[in-house]
Amino acid sequence: MENDGSIDSKGSNHEHLHDSTSPELAMHKMKTAGSISISPALFEKLYLSPQNKVKGSLRQTFGNPTAIGLTGHVISIGPLAADLMGWRGAGGSGAASIPFFLYFGGVLMTLGGILEFFLGNTFPSVVFVSFGAFWLSYGGLLLPQLNAYAAYAPPDATSIAEGLETTGFNASFGFVTLSMGLLCFMYLACSIRTNIAFVIVFLTLLIAFSLITGAYWALALDYTGNGGFAAKLLEGAGASSFVCAAASWWILFSLMFASVDMPISLPLGDLSTRIPSATDRKLAQD
Repeated sequence: MENDGSIDSKGSNHEHLHDSTSPELAMHKMKTAGSISISPALFEKLYLSPQNKVKGSLRQTFGNPTAIGLTGHVISIGPLAADLMGWRGAGGSGAASIPFFLYFGGVLMTLGGILEFFLGNTFPSVVFVSFGAFWLSYGGLLLPQLNAYAAYAPPDATSIAEGLETTGFNASFGFVTLSMGLLCFMYLACSIRTNIAFVIVFLTLLIAFSLITGAYWALALDYTGNGGFAAKLLEGAGASSFVCAAASWWILFSLMFASVDMPISLPLGDLSTRIPSATDRKLAQD
């Protein structure tokens, strides 16, 4: 542990926390010290976001909301992964988990994103709010009251029996998952300046959304002939989502251990020193 002690212009004690400072000590110092600065690497482990300059002392006053958003994420993505893989007979695209998609995924992730916004953490704020909206939308999609699936049913009984009513729905929903995949690709590119665990989360989400898109478009082309192929794609998406859930649980454990001053620190694989920021490169050129 390394801390630099100094006296600021107002005579109060100032401390700087280096990369080697443990997360639990850092959280304690941020709540008790009168004036404090923190290294970029340590900041990215605590907040999963590149450090930026924010006026005020909200980060020292309030708790870390990242764990709130992650809690909503793991309780949503984990059960959905099991549904897609059909573990123990699970299925139905996660219909049994609708309330958890809405309240854990939708409410908690949106709340976490809003709190990250007020702390000035743009990256996790956008991630949590966008996925909060996704889980609210996906949960709503499964609600019969919204009539999302039934709206595609043709009037004649013969077409319904052949499963042709699903063509329009599958094709349309594929564009939704494709858009989410593009969003995850952007998040993946941004995450290479945070840590390895975050990179794994977005890489697996990108793979999952890509496979889901392929599955629904396959079903839209030929409902009967491509059913087995689409099922394999969905199973692969479930496996990728399971890896995402495991990485997310690891991050959540790391943050919660730090919040209660546990003697165990789980590494997240800091990447802040691997890719210099634009500001650092500009300063190096000057």
